[in-house]
Amino acid sequence: MSVPPSSRELIVEADGGSRGNPGPAGYGAVVLDPATGETLAEAAEYIGVATNNVAEYKGLVAGLKAARALFPDATVHVRMDSKLVVEQMSGRWKIKHPDMKPLAAEAGRVFPAGRVRYEWIPRERNKHADRLANEAMDAGKLGRRWEPSASTAGLDAMAARNAATPAGPPGDATAGAARARAALGARPSAGTRTSVPGTGTAAWPSTASRPSAPGDLPDEGLFTEEALGAPGDFEATGDFEAEAGTGGATPAVPVQAATATVPAAPRQGWTGPDMGAPATFVLLRHGETALTPEKRFSGSGGTDPELSAAGLRQAEAVAEALAARGTIQEIVSSPLTRCRQTAAAVAARLGLDVRVDQGLRETDFGAWEGLSFGEVRERYPEDLDAWLASPKAAPTGGGESFATVARRVAATRDRLTAAHAGRTVLLVTHVTPIKTLVRLALGAPPESLFRMELSAASISAVAYYADGNASVRLLNDTSHLRA
Repeated sequence: MSVPPSSRELIVEADGGSRGNPGPAGYGAVVLDPATGETLAEAAEYIGVATNNVAEYKGLVAGLKAARALFPDATVHVRMDSKLVVEQMSGRWKIKHPDMKPLAAEAGRVFPAGRVRYEWIPRERNKHADRLANEAMDAGKLGRRWEPSASTAGLDAMAARNAATPAGPPGDATAGAARARAALGARPSAGTRTSVPGTGTAAWPSTASRPSAPGDLPDEGLFTEEALGAPGDFEATGDFEAEAGTGGATPAVPVQAATATVPAAPRQGWTGPDMGAPATFVLLRHGETALTPEKRFSGSGGTDPELSAAGLRQAEAVAEALAARGTIQEIVSSPLTRCRQTAAAVAARLGLDVRVDQGLRETDFGAWEGLSFGEVRERYPEDLDAWLASPKAAPTGGGESFATVARRVAATRDRLTAAHAGRTVLLVTHVTPIKTLVRLALGAPPESLFRMELSAASISAVAYYADGNASVRLLNDTSHLRA
């Protein structure tokens, strides 16, 4: 390993990602020699379920600790594509979120404040750290730890540098291409990198130069705070974990036939994304009950109402529409009566059985069950204000917070996608689970749920691919109910 200049200035690039936000998360960090672009150390780790921002902060801490392990008296130039982390660590934005405060404090203790400066860089210039984070997440998905000997992040950077900088005379583009091909064909043997004691990092040999190499990987966090352009300390992805609002609870804008494909996970190695047959969930909200037209809270803690006459007609209409499409292979339903009745109508038309899954049940609205929004406002104004302000707040009387429901729905999604890969499954469920599934698939901030209206007996669809990508195909389609 070569030694940086006498000033011992180091560059740290760090990144983190979460597939679900919150979801399976990991970080990556690389320490560079600013004079040569040489990779001095790498760090990466799968950290379990966390948000993008927690993963980014953990990547920063790991990168700073790796730099300190190399040269404790160094000055450090941190480069990250997280606007939130850069602005908060620079002291320009306040840190409000309880998960971020201890991580920021830990990062601040690694080096004296005067020896660290922060710079925001575009994501295409942070691909080395990004690739390390995704390698760590891939390893965690397989129940393994990230291993330096299996990493290609440094080779990717070296290949990009070699391809961009020809070794021969000016204009000799073939020389750079040849060097890149040679780099791609050579994998480091065991022991090529040496571990840095106590850091979980690995040091590359001095021949591995590290530019800010452009890559082809989509970034994990499309809806982080900085992507939303929020001022100050806007912490949607960290603070909110579920949708808020039910029919009538807040003004909503109907969304019809919206289609979006969101990259939630990157391509790995040298292959393209896994676009094999996805697990496709057709999301069907149950038909109307007597409470639906009156826009009353109707969750899993109330009277468990049956379908009304209108709801039964809606169930038959949607059954006919799904039979005409001919794509449903299995049916899974919430345990609540209105969903089981809706599912039964479809199952009878398609000749399929119905499996009940507790994870698809609606939120328990506690003492608000059966009440209108106005009645809740009159009886429990402070509790309602708290509930509207934060999805971590539960309804009066021991109901479920939307944060709790989101965790349940995400776990159910993961279990069902694993069990039904390549299949098209009808999930008959409720407003909250459907909105949550759509919101998580889009990577959208929770406040977007206030702008979504989900009609009774409406159909949405989300396809989940093996590489983590999710495609929202339809949203709130009720064309089957039209006369």
